[in-house]
Amino acid sequence: MSERVYWRSADPDPEFTDREFLPGADEPPEGISRRTMLQLLGASVSLAGLAGCRKPVEAIVPYVDPPEHVIPGVPRRYATTIPLGGQAYGVIVESHEGRPTKIEGNPRHPSTLGASSVWLQAQILDLYDPDRSQTVLHTEEKQAEPKTWADFVAAWGEIAKAASANGGADLALLIEPFASPTLARLLAQFQAAFPQAKVVVWDPSGEEGSQARPVYHLDKATTIVAFDADLFYSHGNPVVQARQFADGRRLGTPAGEMNRLYVVESAYSITGAKADHRFAVAPSQIPAVLRALRNAVKGGGAADPTWVGALAKDLSAHRGESLVVAGGRWGALTPVVDEINAALGNLGQTITHHEARDAGVSSTWDFHRLIEAMRAGSVKTLVVMGGNPVYATPADLAFGEALKKVPQTIHVGSHVDETAGACSWHVPQAHALESWGDCRGADGTLSVMQPLILPLFGGKTSVEVLTLLATGQDRPGYDVVRETWATLLPADGFEKAWRTVLHDGMLADSALPALAPAVLDLSEVPAFKAAQPAQGGGLELLFRLSPAVHDGRYANLSWLQELPDSISKITWDNPLLMSPKTAQDLGVENEDVVEVEVGGKKVRLPVWIVPGTADGTLVATLGYGRTAAGRVGNDVGISVYPLWSSQLLWENPANKVQLGQPKPGFLPGVKVSKTGDTYTLASTQDHGTMEGRPVVREATLEEYRKEPHFASEMVEVPEVVPLYGSPNKYDAGHQWGMAIDLTACVGCNACTIACQSENNIPVVGKAQVLKGREMHWIRVDRYFSGVHKADAQPRVVFQPVPCMQCENAPCESVCPVAATVHDHEGLNAMVYNRCIGTRYCSNNCPYKVRRFNYFNFTKDTPEILKMANNPDVTVRSRGVMEKCTYCVQRLNRAKIDAKFAGRPLADGDVETACQQACPAEAISFGDLRDGNSRVVAAKKSDRNYALLAELNTRTRTTYLAGIRNPNPELA
Repeated sequence: MSERVYWRSADPDPEFTDREFLPGADEPPEGISRRTMLQLLGASVSLAGLAGCRKPVEAIVPYVDPPEHVIPGVPRRYATTIPLGGQAYGVIVESHEGRPTKIEGNPRHPSTLGASSVWLQAQILDLYDPDRSQTVLHTEEKQAEPKTWADFVAAWGEIAKAASANGGADLALLIEPFASPTLARLLAQFQAAFPQAKVVVWDPSGEEGSQARPVYHLDKATTIVAFDADLFYSHGNPVVQARQFADGRRLGTPAGEMNRLYVVESAYSITGAKADHRFAVAPSQIPAVLRALRNAVKGGGAADPTWVGALAKDLSAHRGESLVVAGGRWGALTPVVDEINAALGNLGQTITHHEARDAGVSSTWDFHRLIEAMRAGSVKTLVVMGGNPVYATPADLAFGEALKKVPQTIHVGSHVDETAGACSWHVPQAHALESWGDCRGADGTLSVMQPLILPLFGGKTSVEVLTLLATGQDRPGYDVVRETWATLLPADGFEKAWRTVLHDGMLADSALPALAPAVLDLSEVPAFKAAQPAQGGGLELLFRLSPAVHDGRYANLSWLQELPDSISKITWDNPLLMSPKTAQDLGVENEDVVEVEVGGKKVRLPVWIVPGTADGTLVATLGYGRTAAGRVGNDVGISVYPLWSSQLLWENPANKVQLGQPKPGFLPGVKVSKTGDTYTLASTQDHGTMEGRPVVREATLEEYRKEPHFASEMVEVPEVVPLYGSPNKYDAGHQWGMAIDLTACVGCNACTIACQSENNIPVVGKAQVLKGREMHWIRVDRYFSGVHKADAQPRVVFQPVPCMQCENAPCESVCPVAATVHDHEGLNAMVYNRCIGTRYCSNNCPYKVRRFNYFNFTKDTPEILKMANNPDVTVRSRGVMEKCTYCVQRLNRAKIDAKFAGRPLADGDVETACQQACPAEAISFGDLRDGNSRVVAAKKSDRNYALLAELNTRTRTTYLAGIRNPNPELA
């Protein structure tokens, strides 16, 4: 194997790598000694026992007529759809007596295939957010007064009557992107009622809409080149794309074939981390690289001797089986990408285009013109449906100032956010899980939204509000949606077809046919021939959506705020990211506060150094610094929207080939100055570090073919007498195990949030994360890899780490009260009411996967937020150790279901939360005694190895070593 070094921290000598825990992590709360703490814990256990002897007094109102099929304690599962960014994600929602508690992907739906993402998983917490808007508000003389929906209906009647006099010439509607037959129908009615009204669709994420939506088929692609496109997180249909990519890298034998991924980007993304070759390029140079690739593929110039030529050669060798993708901020370069794919015969194969039917697509040009009209006073009434444009818009557009010039403003949103506070009317918007509606997937697949619960705060759905705006009628969303589907389903047998759609969450075989997009020959386009490469030099500021809180819409969700960024491992903040060389040139270190100035605007941000960032590139993360997000999201991080400029927007929508001019994604001419201040950042990258040990194992495809058993041969496991006594012996029954494929894992963190949702894992806050006390039961470690630790452009590899479920468990032998024990199926279980908080088990765990509740993190949980808890899992209190249990509650539920069905438990009946959520299917779980199970097949792989096997802990969770497929010409 090639000699490479793996490390997790950019700091060459972290101060705590020789310690068991971070400073302060193993200390009791201030003012309490260990003896006092144990006394308190003992007293609390005793009191708990006494309280249990007393019968609680509760008032229970029974059902008069029990709902059909509802059995107390037995969850129901319903199919629905969650729209996000104009995409439709089909999901299955688990509900306990009418209370949604867990989201999973819908296996039938083409946009999820049974998997999910962090944003989909977090929708449960978003539903029960106690800071959601709870009443209609009307502001008069700067004082917001509570009103009713009936008050707003009456007020709109007067507004609509006045607007009808001139055809709605002074009326404007600003709405988020959508792909909904019902919303499209209602919008057409709105425009018919007010033909002169301005209707603008805009998305602050920077994705420009198109009437032809591309769908990428990575499962058909052998060679993939991504230009600043995070295919596995935010671009296109990331859930499915991660699955397709992983399917193209699964190796049954060393002779198997793999796809190859090239990524050209300025800052590390998880897609870049999975690349076989990654090229760090300044944002201003990406158009030039794409043009060079186009010329090399087309053969219009001399052969390119650089790595671009190697890419072109590899693409050309796989015509019809290759794919070139550019990220959303490079919408102006779409003609170049289309021409490359057309020249390679990829159109209709690895990429198909589908009509954006029933869609409202984002138009930055229309948004710009709307703001100009608002400033000019020609808009008298503005309705903002969804979104938060006062916060999330380029600063130089000054949307908030323009809004003040509109006499009548109406905001429809889930929170009383920055935009709601600036509007005269605010209407609470229902959550997707409370709404009737519909969506189309990227390929046009029709999906239905059905509510899992009545609106908790009386919110109105987008369908209901738009119905009122368009027709003046106050109608239930269910009636309006059924009215739409009456035209989509056959009249004969409509009820049966409608029930089937509700059951499946979608209409089978409803995808739209692929289109043949028009492809330009750019050699004949004057703008292309005249375009010059951007001049390099100087600092460039790159803006990116937050991988956690998106554009700020999820800022109040604590699960996402505490989720470590896949690359930087930062939580609860958005520092300015830069390369080691850039930091050296600027004379700054981690946590130094700098002032960033561009275009006369200034923002102060702390620095965080991330190897792999393009030199001269500064990365600013959007979505933070909210002032009206709620109790969790207010004043977390710093808003960089004041730096975001519209100077790089389209100048004219008719100029279809204005090449090299990107969407507002980066700005040149940035000045950075030191302030002398520092700011503490919470990063988990060194928590539980195991550096210096062969934890991550990977090889190239060529190396694997030469030495198939390299992973298991890296460490010699001695044959010794078990240190912890005789091996466990089990009677006939199930024996559970897990395998995690590092080749497939894309580091998206979906497993972490799915586990948090399933197992009622608390959030601890930034102060406790700084002490290493985060509670996640499964973490995704990020390792840099290079020839040496000072490598400025290292590779990245991800490794999910749950409890290893050791046979010879070091935690069991040191627990004085036998709180951690083996059960009859081989699980290392925790008995919570035995635990007295010595933490000996955590000290003795070589994998650092046990978490201790230092505080009662759930004691102040708002009542409505408690509804998100899974009733099948204990809500732990202060003073107990907790860890991964292989989702034992799911194991038991599957056994009960199989027993009632009168059949044995089959492979696949049990899926752990992390396994089920993983879009790449990197996690296998099942019965080790079932020779036909997927997990047994994985463990038979020659890539299978155990973590720290030399310790002879005999872990039931093992790993399949990672394999990359580099181009020999670029070795």
